[in-house]
Amino acid sequence: MIMLRTQTQLFLAFLRIGLFGFGGGPSMIPLVHQEVVERHAWMDDETFADVLAIGNTLPGPIATKMAGYIGYRVGGVLGALNALIAVIVPVIVAMVALLGLYARHGDQRWVQGMGQGVVPVVMVMMAKLTWDFFAKSRASLGWLVTLTMGAVAGGLIYWLGVHPGLVIGALLLAALLRPEPRRTASEASK
Repeated sequence: MIMLRTQTQLFLAFLRIGLFGFGGGPSMIPLVHQEVVERHAWMDDETFADVLAIGNTLPGPIATKMAGYIGYRVGGVLGALNALIAVIVPVIVAMVALLGLYARHGDQRWVQGMGQGVVPVVMVMMAKLTWDFFAKSRASLGWLVTLTMGAVAGGLIYWLGVHPGLVIGALLLAALLRPEPRRTASEASK
């Protein structure tokens, strides 16, 4: 009974993400965060950030990678399939319906306004997620390191055209290879 309830919650969570994730995969990330971290507490902010970072280094759409991993983590193989179906099917149905609508009425102002009206909402959702990650990074790394890493990553990605996955991968590798800080005698005795 608990497994059925978990699978139902998983399906409904990712169905909401699939239905309301206008703008593609990156715009779905705040919705995934809302469902997975805030609503169901299937993982905490730190784990979510790690999943997002690793997911961004892999090829393919971020929404499906996150749905598959989170679904697996919460409900095993069935949970992964459940979450993937829930996030993909609404997008497929919406694409077929909206492209048909656009093909017939694309020159109408109300159709053009639909796409333009969603942009500010997606922008606010992305800004909120950015601020949340900034606050988390500032709390763990401090202002200077956070701003420096953000500026360097922004420069590499936007000015030099380095793929974001390579930047994230390099940071993950640097974190893995970083030597552990030396412990003082008082810390070692605890």
